[in-house]
Amino acid sequence: MTTPLLPANSRYQGIETTQLVLPDGTVRVYLQRRFVPPPERMALLQVHVVTGSDRIDNIAARYLGDPEQYWRICDANRAMRPAALTEEAGRRLRITLPDGIPGAPLV
Repeated sequence: MTTPLLPANSRYQGIETTQLVLPDGTVRVYLQRRFVPPPERMALLQVHVVTGSDRIDNIAARYLGDPEQYWRICDANRAMRPAALTEEAGRRLRITLPDGIPGAPLV
């Protein structure tokens, strides 16, 4: 049995590794690039309206059950900097299913 390289809730779970051999023969193993899926492909669960006291980890814990899943909210809202999502009260954040998991149509 092998130990997974990354925890199951990591944004990099499932990303393949590759290696680079340096001129001196040293091998460096690294993760291949992760491409963020287009938010339009993610099924919308609901919308959260940011308040002045919100933090992205608390929002993730509330809606996704895990504060370390904040990156899913970042992906769904095209945010490179997580803190930017909660800087402005009133901002509407998309809370989505992960890419590739279909949701029920909204009515």
